[in-house]
Amino acid sequence: MSTTSDIATNPYRADFPLLANNPTLAFLDSAATAQRPTCVLDKQRAFYETMNANPLRGLYRLSVNATEAIEKVRAQIMQLTHAGDEYCVVFCRNTSEALNLVAKSYAPLVLGPGDEVAITIMEHHSNLIPWQQVCRETGAKLVYLYPDHAGMISEDEIARKITSRTKIVSCAHVSNVMGCELPVRKLADAAHAVGAVMVVDAAQSLPHMPLDINTLGADFLAFSAHKALGPMGVGVLLGRRELLDQMPPMLTGGEMIDSVTEQDATWAPLPEKFEAGTQDAAGIYGAGVGLDYLTQTVGYDTVQQREAALVAYAMQELSQFSDIDIIGSPDASKHHGVVSFNLKGVHPHDVASILDMSDVAIRAGHHCAQPLLTWLGVENLACCRASFAFYNDKNDVDRFIEALDQVRRIFNG
Repeated sequence: MSTTSDIATNPYRADFPLLANNPTLAFLDSAATAQRPTCVLDKQRAFYETMNANPLRGLYRLSVNATEAIEKVRAQIMQLTHAGDEYCVVFCRNTSEALNLVAKSYAPLVLGPGDEVAITIMEHHSNLIPWQQVCRETGAKLVYLYPDHAGMISEDEIARKITSRTKIVSCAHVSNVMGCELPVRKLADAAHAVGAVMVVDAAQSLPHMPLDINTLGADFLAFSAHKALGPMGVGVLLGRRELLDQMPPMLTGGEMIDSVTEQDATWAPLPEKFEAGTQDAAGIYGAGVGLDYLTQTVGYDTVQQREAALVAYAMQELSQFSDIDIIGSPDASKHHGVVSFNLKGVHPHDVASILDMSDVAIRAGHHCAQPLLTWLGVENLACCRASFAFYNDKNDVDRFIEALDQVRRIFNG
């Protein structure tokens, strides 16, 4: 009898057309983007076939249906993250845009010379460059928290870096390179103790684990639909209404206004104030279906059990090679769906290219985390990353290990 952690069986691959149509493909790059199940593709097409109209702009049936479809997904996200009425969902294009919205619209309201923004050295560039820019513009200072080489941030480091000068703390919930879970609640408590706000990049966590925004202590939380089985081009910023109300819109134009005169304009209420122009209504509709498949059809318990088993097996197999360096903790349980590594003496780009010849897809490069790789002292500022999802199985790992051994033999004899 199979269990949810039985990675030798795979009842999910058939639900994903790209995987089903490419039976030899070992897709190990879900941290970059997930595959889409048939139900998402079907529903996105169904939107255009059954309710294709501009949401919010018409009183006729099709437009009303399109509007209701978006609002149902908004409510779904609120329920999924256990957000109460004090929060509001704003749709963006991706996590990057959501974090930029906070940096460009909220940060200038609270930052000035002498103030500080605290982030970790493990951040994706999407949660680093916006803070660099706003600190430069306001005269504030960007402060980094540094972990140990397993990715753990100490309480002493938190106490030293989050001070009365701190106005914003922002961090990833899960590192996209090291795979470790960051101590978000401890960071949030430290932030709130000095009157700062907590921003959480959940792009690498929401697809893999249940989230409670109250448990995390987040004032803002961002994620992308495409990493959670939904379409590309849809992101979410979940923020406290009291903070969003204070913020000016980042984009202006259609649909985000209350009234316009020749020389002035007033803004629509939340969330429309931040959703200028026509939204990707079909994409948002598909994003909701993807979240339903993830949380209802599969379920987070299954997701976590299968992914933990896949990571543990992959790290066990990698450990047989003395010339493989794992980035992050040697403990597989600390890697949430991600195993980053380097093969000594071989550039990661060569590794990935040769693996591709065996139909094994992994990521190679700096993973939009150059400061982290610099701090870790990673050669060439690049590494390989195999990232797993519940739709992978033991065969994918076996083919990955076999292809990697071929790379070793090609370069090292």
